[in-house]
Amino acid sequence: MARTPSVMAPLGRKAPYFRLIDTVSDSLLSLTEMKGKLGTLVMFICNHCPFVKHVNPAIVAISADYRPKGINLIAISSNDIAQYPDDGPIEMKATATSCGYDFPYLFDEDQEVARAYQAACTPDFFLYDSTLHLVYRGQLDESRPGNGKNVTGQDMRHALDALVTGQQVPTLQYPSIGCNIKWKK
Repeated sequence: MARTPSVMAPLGRKAPYFRLIDTVSDSLLSLTEMKGKLGTLVMFICNHCPFVKHVNPAIVAISADYRPKGINLIAISSNDIAQYPDDGPIEMKATATSCGYDFPYLFDEDQEVARAYQAACTPDFFLYDSTLHLVYRGQLDESRPGNGKNVTGQDMRHALDALVTGQQVPTLQYPSIGCNIKWKK
């Protein structure tokens, strides 16, 4: 299991625009269509990664807790499906259904969105405010497969709570760690 950290893109940076196919609805969706009233959490995930599988229930819980508060979640898979066919669109739709995703799960076939966001691993999280400026990037919490720590989503929940209540999101942030994005050769 590769352990690749987030790049930690600069805070305050504007979210790169994208328009991708949602594997669940088979619709083309844009960032501006999906953004939340108070914030938007863009997550780079995939189906096969044990780090993502480890946090999937916490991601679903965060969506259920924060969507009613004005935060929308967007999941994107950018892996090369020639190398990892389990991460293809049909399998993505099945994963979204089985995990209970209530947010779009988009396919970044040409990997341009992952590059624009400086995504490095799965999972990689980017939280934007209502004007789509980056306020948090990094880990969901300290839990990793096999480290014995419970998945709580604590780091992300602190950032989300600050955003929802109009407080400053703490700038002390730690990289996410996961499998590297499977770039095309």
